[in-house]
Amino acid sequence: MAGENARMVPRDTHEERKKQEAKRKGKLKTVAGKMLKAVAGGKEAAEEKAGGEDVTGKLLKTGTSRKDVEGEMPAEETICEFIEQGKFFEACDHIYDLEHSGNDGVGKSESLYTLLAERMWTVVGEALSGSGGMFLEPLQSVGESLRWEKQKEAEWLGSSQETDSVSTWSPNFWRKDLEEKLIQYMTAQIPPFGSSSSTDETALKQHLNHLETTFLPSLEHRSGVFKEAGLFATYARCCHASLSSHLSTLTGSNHFSFRQCLLIYEWGLKMYRSSSETCLRSRQSPQHSPSLGVQHLVWVALKTEEKLLAVTRNEVGKALKEAFDIGKPPCADAAVIQILVEKTEAAGHVSESLSEKVEAACLEECLSFLESYENEVRSFIQLDCYPGICSSLRILENCCILRTVWHKLTYICSVSTGQDVKVNGFLDRMEDEITEHFLQTVTSKVKGTLKEHFKKCDSGFDHILESLKQSFLAFGKKKTDTYEALVKAVNTIIITEYVQALLTTSRTSSSVQRRGIISKIEEDHSMLQTIFKECLGPTAGSLKDPIKAFLELIQTSDAEGMKIALLPILKEFPDLRLSRCLGCGPELAARTRR
Repeated sequence: MAGENARMVPRDTHEERKKQEAKRKGKLKTVAGKMLKAVAGGKEAAEEKAGGEDVTGKLLKTGTSRKDVEGEMPAEETICEFIEQGKFFEACDHIYDLEHSGNDGVGKSESLYTLLAERMWTVVGEALSGSGGMFLEPLQSVGESLRWEKQKEAEWLGSSQETDSVSTWSPNFWRKDLEEKLIQYMTAQIPPFGSSSSTDETALKQHLNHLETTFLPSLEHRSGVFKEAGLFATYARCCHASLSSHLSTLTGSNHFSFRQCLLIYEWGLKMYRSSSETCLRSRQSPQHSPSLGVQHLVWVALKTEEKLLAVTRNEVGKALKEAFDIGKPPCADAAVIQILVEKTEAAGHVSESLSEKVEAACLEECLSFLESYENEVRSFIQLDCYPGICSSLRILENCCILRTVWHKLTYICSVSTGQDVKVNGFLDRMEDEITEHFLQTVTSKVKGTLKEHFKKCDSGFDHILESLKQSFLAFGKKKTDTYEALVKAVNTIIITEYVQALLTTSRTSSSVQRRGIISKIEEDHSMLQTIFKECLGPTAGSLKDPIKAFLELIQTSDAEGMKIALLPILKEFPDLRLSRCLGCGPELAARTRR
């Protein structure tokens, strides 16, 4: 029995060795298969198969491929075992030696570098997901391999080697590949923001809260193993890149409002100020600067601030354009001030410096709007594409509102002298140009209706007066000097044109027609008195009114008496060409001048 057992021992040992050899061959075959996929890229199918069989054969010939009597494995097989064991740094050294050994070492090394990188990123993925058990040592080897690559690249560049060889060397892309792997994983962990409303602040607050309470802590939890592996700087940089990209995507939406951008800015500022440790604000250690996270958070804040100010200008410009639309009734100056001030006040609750920048953006946009509005007013004057009287008065009222708004802003905001000069220049030019256009329009319309006024029952004169009255009564800035001066100027135009038309008609009218004219004058005079009293109130008493005197003048049959009655009228209204209208000679004109 003992003899049988003695005979069985060698056989069991032999079988165990065969099993181990088969297991090792299977593992190497799997690794070699992966390597062959990298080797085969870009070659013909036949070459892939032939090359694959050749390399596989070399890797799997364990008995005949011993280098010498010491029983060492071939370089390729040794490298594959290092890769499978997670000893990437050792594999790097061996591949590098193989690369410079000749005998097609370059071709083999490229395939092995590819296989090595694939396995390293698998280890990184396991470390990120928390699967795969113990991965600290392999991850540390990944860090060592990246440092090895950097050292070799520096040595290569310092030697007389061709730079083209360095730029195409496979390990040269490892750092970039690692960052892509990390960013891809981190970005996938960020929940999508899919609010049904483009201005939903509540949904955004919930999303930012989720980032703060779930996403960032999960990254911080994973950061420990990367710090121990010497990869924390890369890991932190990818954290910042993924978060920055996400926030940029949020604020980059054209639908994001000022309030939403302000929420993101405030959240970023909160993260910056927070004393809690996250991977975006690394703890101080001998190896890593504590300012790393702060620098990236500052960058995020600056980019968000840039978007916030752009949204501020856009919203203020749009609001001002709607408020001062020529085709719409003017708005209240308080509403305009609210447009400009509310954003500054909201930003002030977050940061004083941000409030100053938002205020400056609002003032700049106000100047930009005034410049564009001046161009719009000039286009209106040139094209006259709106009903002249009504729209001209709206523009004038808008100018009054803008002047009031700007005056108040000079007390509320930090307005520079240069800005004040520009704004007042815009407003002065617009008021002068639109006033001139308005008075010319009134003169033209009144003159046109008065041509046949004393010959027709309905010349349209009363419609013009009613339109002016309604437009003046709708004018919201009645207590301004602009309004009073405008109404008085219109009164003068109407009286002047009315008297001119009256005197021209009186020269050719019969006594019967004259009685009808007198009746119409009395009606018109009463209507004019009523309208301008409504428009001006108590100050209407200061208006000059020669129409009553003309009633007496027209009824006078004595030519000399008429000339005498004209003298005080001509002194009050020197623009009236009464001498020509009544056929008076040079003598009356000279007496009038005296």
